[in-house]
Amino acid sequence: MENIEVRGARTHNLKNINLTIPRDKLIVITGLSGSGKSSLAFDTLYAEGQRRYVESLSAYARQFLSLMEKPDVDHIEGLSPAISIEQKSTSHNPRSTVGTITEIYDYLRLLFARVGEPRCPTHGEPLAAQTVSQMVDKVLEMPEGSRQMLLAPVVNARKGEHVKLLESLSAQGYIRARIDGEVCDLTDPPELDLHVKHTIEVVVDRFKVRDDIKQRLAESFETALELSGGIAKVTSMDPVEGHVKAEEHVFSANFACPVCGYSMAELEPRIFSFNNPAGACQTCDGLGVQQYFDPERVITNTELSLAGGAIRGWDRRNFYYFQMLTSLAEHYKFDIEKPFEQLTDDVREIVLYGSGNQSIAFKYINDRGDVVVRNHPFEGILNNMDRRYRETESNAVREELTKFINTQSCKSCGGSRLREEARNVFIEELNLPVLTQWSIGEAMDYFEKLELTGQRAQIAEKILKEVRDRLGFLVNVGLNYLSLSRSADTLSGGEAQRIRLASQIGAGLVGVMYVLDEPSIGLHQRDNERLLQTLIHLRDLGNTVIVVEHDEDAIRMADHVIDIGPGAGVHGGQVLGEGTLKDLLECKESITGQYLSGEKQIHISTDRTQYDPNKLIELFGATGNNLKNVDLQIPVGLFTCITGVSGSGKSTLINDTFYKIAHIELNGATVDEPSPYKSIVGMDHCDKVVDIDQSPIGRTPRSNPATYTGIFTPIRELFAATQESRTRGYQPGRFSFNVKGGRCEACQGDGLIKVEMHFLPDVYVPCDSCKGQRYNRETLDVRFKGKNIHEVLQMTVEEARPFFDAIPAVARKLQTLMDVGLSYIRLGQSATTLSGGEAQRVKLAKELSKRDTGKTLYILDEPTTGLHFADIQLLLDVLHRLKSHGNTIVVIEHNLDVIKTADWIIDLGPEGGSGGGTILVAGTPEVVAENTESHTARFLKPLIAK
Repeated sequence: MENIEVRGARTHNLKNINLTIPRDKLIVITGLSGSGKSSLAFDTLYAEGQRRYVESLSAYARQFLSLMEKPDVDHIEGLSPAISIEQKSTSHNPRSTVGTITEIYDYLRLLFARVGEPRCPTHGEPLAAQTVSQMVDKVLEMPEGSRQMLLAPVVNARKGEHVKLLESLSAQGYIRARIDGEVCDLTDPPELDLHVKHTIEVVVDRFKVRDDIKQRLAESFETALELSGGIAKVTSMDPVEGHVKAEEHVFSANFACPVCGYSMAELEPRIFSFNNPAGACQTCDGLGVQQYFDPERVITNTELSLAGGAIRGWDRRNFYYFQMLTSLAEHYKFDIEKPFEQLTDDVREIVLYGSGNQSIAFKYINDRGDVVVRNHPFEGILNNMDRRYRETESNAVREELTKFINTQSCKSCGGSRLREEARNVFIEELNLPVLTQWSIGEAMDYFEKLELTGQRAQIAEKILKEVRDRLGFLVNVGLNYLSLSRSADTLSGGEAQRIRLASQIGAGLVGVMYVLDEPSIGLHQRDNERLLQTLIHLRDLGNTVIVVEHDEDAIRMADHVIDIGPGAGVHGGQVLGEGTLKDLLECKESITGQYLSGEKQIHISTDRTQYDPNKLIELFGATGNNLKNVDLQIPVGLFTCITGVSGSGKSTLINDTFYKIAHIELNGATVDEPSPYKSIVGMDHCDKVVDIDQSPIGRTPRSNPATYTGIFTPIRELFAATQESRTRGYQPGRFSFNVKGGRCEACQGDGLIKVEMHFLPDVYVPCDSCKGQRYNRETLDVRFKGKNIHEVLQMTVEEARPFFDAIPAVARKLQTLMDVGLSYIRLGQSATTLSGGEAQRVKLAKELSKRDTGKTLYILDEPTTGLHFADIQLLLDVLHRLKSHGNTIVVIEHNLDVIKTADWIIDLGPEGGSGGGTILVAGTPEVVAENTESHTARFLKPLIAK
């Protein structure tokens, strides 16, 4: 079958569409945001392909799989098993890394277990397991005629009298033992101190080195190894001059250091797994980080005294703890009324970390009001918090204490997550933690050049091929700047999606239908070409690749384009044009075609705000991640774009450093520490900072645009103010579906009842009681302008705008939702059904609807995600309107249509990872376009010239 035939698709807002999609081609579905692209690609094609494949499995297997709901479509034929690669973050598990989710780490574990060389952590000597023959040969290399003693260590630095052990050894026929360095007779052993550590080594044999003792030596070694569990020592009995220690050789049938006898079990892949107790660092349990109570967070103000509230909860308002500090001050003779910063270092150390073993007389007042003196050490404020955090069963106490917690790299493993044994296995001079901290590009170069010899080369051949292939796929999707040790929960949606894409290519499946959601998100124009080649490679393997995409390059490279429109929501859901790029350009109804042909375009702003060198926010010495001592200047009152290739340091500079500093200084927030920097000046130009990212606006189906933007509260108050409500005594709470009273209790305000079907997909059926309307009959009787509360929540923003025209508090917020291009979403639409781009624009609308002071700093991370050309124009209008009020806008962006309209561009690079981290050029778009080092300039220049 050559085509996928879709007949009568009505999923969500699709208008009964019919399509013929060619198989084994690269298909791009495009159109305005909310027009129905995802409804067609994911909720119809993918859902049906997946459902049919899963239904071919046994009933037993199906109960373990989450099954897709059957899409609302008359007929689809020609489908293959489907795999979807969406933008959702890969994993929130702190144990997942780029290495583990791409399976590269599994191959590296195998590689190090099979060809790695274990070394002693103290002496750096290779650990080698020796056979008895090798041990005998080594002894025979010693000077002929030299007198030697063969020892079997049975106790190594262990406390005890060891009486039974010595008696047992004597009963077995052994005559001598070396105890704590002295050779003794086992028939009359010395009395050992119970509380002192002792070392006992049995003398198995004494001999002179000669050629004819091979057999005897072999038997003696076997005896010694069996007795000691694999370790034997040979020490010289010849007298030595002065205090020189007799020469001693350590032999091991295990992996052991020849100098100190340090040994480890045979290498296995699990030793290199931080998710396995055999390999995980015992201090941090394989997480690589430790939580600790941070003195910087605990001490609220160093200029205050302990009595006056330098440490919240320990001042004179808290009688119990203040009493303790008063007793502490009496003991150590310090003034509790003195500012904390003026106390001596020793006193501050004792207050925070405790008095150690030193006992202090603490005065307490008991229930009867009597003063009681108790002597005990002071545990320290930080230790006290740590203990309370671990022992408390109260969520409120734990939540309060969490504010003072910070994280740091684990001191035991240096953040590598692995225990000592795994960190000391090397291939050439490289261990696993160092390798995983390199960027993927650097790791790729290393493995391309790595040449092993002999047997090791044969063993590693297949493993190395898999590692090189998988690293190559990641490089090809533009992720060469990531490291294998990067935690999966720090990846952006675009990065997570491209990692999954690289993994799929590694799987090498054929005859599959892949459905991708905007794989170009977060990708610089330079890397776009390689990504598109990857999609073509996936197609050439023999797969159908369906991509929801707005990127012009992707649309131009597609074999088949489907344009959905003409508007969003109820105004969309129709096929405007389909076929080749040429067909789309000739289609007059297609808005996408109009932008591609140049008939419509986003124009460069003519009223640019001028740069004022006296109005700057200046950040000095930023060194987080790959930043190389960067000095950043953000012009106040301008629309600034932060650009640069993927991994050049944009997010580290803006989100992890600049925003966190601004959030703490302007909003008074207690967030995680900003990435390292020296200083910042000019923050007084702004009075608050607003960060608009793409995280979901709500993780529960009960969250919706009306609740998030604050529209729902005045709407409920309106209903409560109607004559009917006042007569019945209804309050605004009556119109909430989250609390008892007005909601339908049969479905608890959900409107749906979940029916578990075990090996079939869970079925959600409308609630019998309220017919899916979420409220009880009495509440639904109340009407405002002819509509009840359920009908209002079902309205789109566009319908609600004129309905609430006379209510300014609601109308203003609805207007801003329309301004950002969300006229099509319903007020009560579940937040979980909104895309990342839609969620970001709901946040933007919420901020826009607030009264701004003209001194707000707005930070946006890739706001064009999920936006069509026409939607980008809407977004730019909104941002320029914000700027015209005097606000400062900082946008991290790859989209050239946004970049070219900025007042100011700051370009980072030149490359990603260690090759980036510097500001290449800062200036107007025309200045940046002339820079010869910048990759952004290369793509920007043709647009500026138009």
